[in-house]
Amino acid sequence: MEYDIIVVGGGHAGCEASLAAARLGNKTLLITGNIKNIADMPCNPSIGGPAKGILVREIDALGGEMGINTDKSLIQLKMLNTKKGPAVRALRAQADKITYPKEMLKTLKNTINLDIKETIVDDLIVENNKVVGVKLEDKKEIKSKIVILTTGTYLKADVLVGSKRTSSGPHGERPAKNLSDNLRKLGLTIQRLKTGTPPRIEKSSIDFSVLEKEDGDNILRTFSYDTMPLYKLDEQVPCYLTYTNKLTHEIINANLKKSSMYGGYVTGIGPRYCPSIEDKVVKFKDKERHQLFLEPESIYYDDIYLQGFSTSMPHEVQEEMVHSLKGLEHAKILKYAYAIEYDAIDPLEMKPSLENKILENLFTAGQINGTSGYEEAAAQGLIAGINASLKLQGKDPLILKRNEAYIGVLIDDLVTKGTKEPYRMLTSRAEYRLLLRHDNADIRLREYGKKIGLIDEVRYQKFKKKLDDIENLRIYLKENKITTKDNALLEKIDTSPILDGITYYDFLKRPGITINDLEKILNLNMPYETDVKEQVEISIKYEGYIKKAEKEAQKLKQLESIKIPNDFNYAKISNIASEARQKLENVKPLTLGQASRISGVNPSDIAVLSVVLKRGKYE
Repeated sequence: MEYDIIVVGGGHAGCEASLAAARLGNKTLLITGNIKNIADMPCNPSIGGPAKGILVREIDALGGEMGINTDKSLIQLKMLNTKKGPAVRALRAQADKITYPKEMLKTLKNTINLDIKETIVDDLIVENNKVVGVKLEDKKEIKSKIVILTTGTYLKADVLVGSKRTSSGPHGERPAKNLSDNLRKLGLTIQRLKTGTPPRIEKSSIDFSVLEKEDGDNILRTFSYDTMPLYKLDEQVPCYLTYTNKLTHEIINANLKKSSMYGGYVTGIGPRYCPSIEDKVVKFKDKERHQLFLEPESIYYDDIYLQGFSTSMPHEVQEEMVHSLKGLEHAKILKYAYAIEYDAIDPLEMKPSLENKILENLFTAGQINGTSGYEEAAAQGLIAGINASLKLQGKDPLILKRNEAYIGVLIDDLVTKGTKEPYRMLTSRAEYRLLLRHDNADIRLREYGKKIGLIDEVRYQKFKKKLDDIENLRIYLKENKITTKDNALLEKIDTSPILDGITYYDFLKRPGITINDLEKILNLNMPYETDVKEQVEISIKYEGYIKKAEKEAQKLKQLESIKIPNDFNYAKISNIASEARQKLENVKPLTLGQASRISGVNPSDIAVLSVVLKRGKYE
């Protein structure tokens, strides 16, 4: 049987890619090594967090599944950074490790145009430098118009504990042993990366009475713009905090040579922003302790995930390390920590559409592209599925700009700067983060989702009503005033009296004043949803900063509008540095804006390139 699109890998990237491709009318095949591990969460039992939570909202705004599926399976939900500005606020959910994959598999099986096959892919079928299908481990071939690789950590995967190396996936499954070698033979650059996971502890063996309790929020929320809360506030499962201490650090330092990393057994490069506990102790010697979270993995079993305690120490050393922690003196380790090495491609060999530059009709998404995290993988999977579909339709790809979405920042960083270590999304990576907020992901991206075909009319009309409500509320706030007669009421909320009439709109610019305050003291009735009020309030309070960010983004838009031909000959341009020429040839940026973000390309090089492009000549 021949397919339009084959997706290889059933992790978070593979699920989003498969669903997007099938929902857009393509006959799609999802190939996975183990159906039971579809949408598996081999590492932390959470979705969201700083920047990552906004990625999930963006996935939902475009018509992806991660937000909806998280709402079905969460056991605790918190809004992070509520005491900080709106640019860094983000949702984080504790997701049930049984329910999350179960619900995602149900969705996949109920999606028309989508088949699932359990096997391992060994190679690609390539004709005239175009991918036309896959070769399976049993030598059978399946033809397709496009292949999307979302292989996660399974390419030549090795699990490491101390000096012991085992060829294995995260749960002891068979890795894909041949695919990355065959990709190398086809001309792709392969790099070796590493990540890791902490031990899992038996809940009943932990003394929670001496630990700091972390409850979920007392406000019902959702990741998706289109679902209602499915959990009860008083039934959320708590997390707990503990810390490393002097003894923990002494044990680690005394046994460093036994760890896979410091013993010289690791060849792959690990994540800078999610390091092992050994790495933290060695690199941050001035810190007396490191924060650790005890997170429940599921309501169906008692494993507790020891967040922040990733290690590749031998089992006996892990026992000592865990037992040195407050509250875990008698803890029973149910699953030991380990490091895992795997092959990935060089993301500089991708186009911004996530199509490979070397092999046409090959798309890649997730950890194969050098990223780390469920959310980063899902975002790429969604974009790969969308752009594969758009290519089959003969349409231009969806390429989100850095001022439009964290997804745009993520992909632009990968294809422009590349990465030699597992890339993690951080708010600090986004220069326009005030524009890329949790509260406005639908306003930024839902029109794209509708245009592509992943947002149906019902969801779209709900969105349009929200936009109308936002505009109507803004008009109402501008047209009505607080007068001096209301000064007695203002005393109740401890704010200074007014000397003259002031619009509700301008009154809200006062620090600490909210729309809820306004409603309460003036006994107003504003018949709008909470998210509408939140959106309007943020836009008013941060109006000056938002306008400044939008002005800066306009400069980016101007640079992005200057296209660079794919066959542009940089060798014929004089007056640019040799390093810049080499980097430009390697990346082959699509626009002057992308060229300006390449490491090693300086403003003077961009100025020369700009003049040449405007002149229309290469010399």
